[in-house]
Amino acid sequence: MSELVSTATAAWHGGLSDGAGTVSLASGVAGPLPVSWASRTAAADGRTSPEELIGAAHAACFSMALSHEIAGLGGTPKTLDVTAKVTFAITEAGAGISRVALTVSGSVDGLDADGFAKAAQAAKDGCPVSRALAVPITLTVNEQEG
Repeated sequence: MSELVSTATAAWHGGLSDGAGTVSLASGVAGPLPVSWASRTAAADGRTSPEELIGAAHAACFSMALSHEIAGLGGTPKTLDVTAKVTFAITEAGAGISRVALTVSGSVDGLDADGFAKAAQAAKDGCPVSRALAVPITLTVNEQEG
């Protein structure tokens, strides 16, 4: 069994609507990054949000999973461009992530558009971040460039 623990930290000062905080990655590659309630509900204004960070994690994870799935089908990825749009909504039931929309465009040797779409669907379903999220996750696949 192989295991790696990744760590992120957050510090918050003040109340929800008037407070602010920072998040940092223990790897040292990012942070401290400013975060606020307004960056979740209104405008980013130079700050990040948990949803943006989840989107970054999901896009990175999905691109790795897709590269693996493409190879498993006999293809070779040249370029994969992934966008993850994470929606934060406040409803009568409460606040939370209501959906994630993945979009991928790519150029792949050895697979046709159907093979690329099949690999993308398998990557969406198998990506560890996809499995960690319990919200509906949609996927848009753009036909690959020749």
